[in-house]
Amino acid sequence: MKILLLVLGSYLIGSFSSSYILGKMIRDLDIREHGSGNAGATNALRVMGVKIAAITFVMDAFKGFIAIQLGNYLIGFDGALIASVFVVIGHNYPIFLNFKGGKGIATSLGIILTLNWKVALMCLAVWILITLITKYVSLASIMGVVTAPIALNLLYYPVDLKLNLTIMFLVLSAVYRHKENISRLLNGTESKIF
Repeated sequence: MKILLLVLGSYLIGSFSSSYILGKMIRDLDIREHGSGNAGATNALRVMGVKIAAITFVMDAFKGFIAIQLGNYLIGFDGALIASVFVVIGHNYPIFLNFKGGKGIATSLGIILTLNWKVALMCLAVWILITLITKYVSLASIMGVVTAPIALNLLYYPVDLKLNLTIMFLVLSAVYRHKENISRLLNGTESKIF
């Protein structure tokens, strides 16, 4: 019963779409009908500006933190890992927005930051570096999240198998959600952020 409650609770936390709600409240627009159509922080930046994008990013990251606290409270560390998976699924496929959500980067960073701040800082450093060098947020996001399992295993080998599998889920989910961006990067049509 606790696992079912955790799965549903984490999914619903993830389904709270920050960019959609802020777009409706502040600009009276549906973020999914503008820019890339993605309900995430990067599209919020393109459509609504830096301030709203920053708030979106923090709120989306905070979802990861909240879900992990719920998991820890209900089950313990294994619960935190279960919550990590389902809060990202909720963010990417929110029930309230017909399963059309974001790409999970901010929420994944919130999860990684809560689980291990050193790994999160390494991911963030890679994200900033790649963004500044290439101007491609999508590439920076992919490289940032891919850094997580590498950093985790470099710093803490051997790493708990369940933790490794959870982090790998975050990586594969983010890469899959960026599949269209990857195609555009390969054929040279991806938009730069500035």
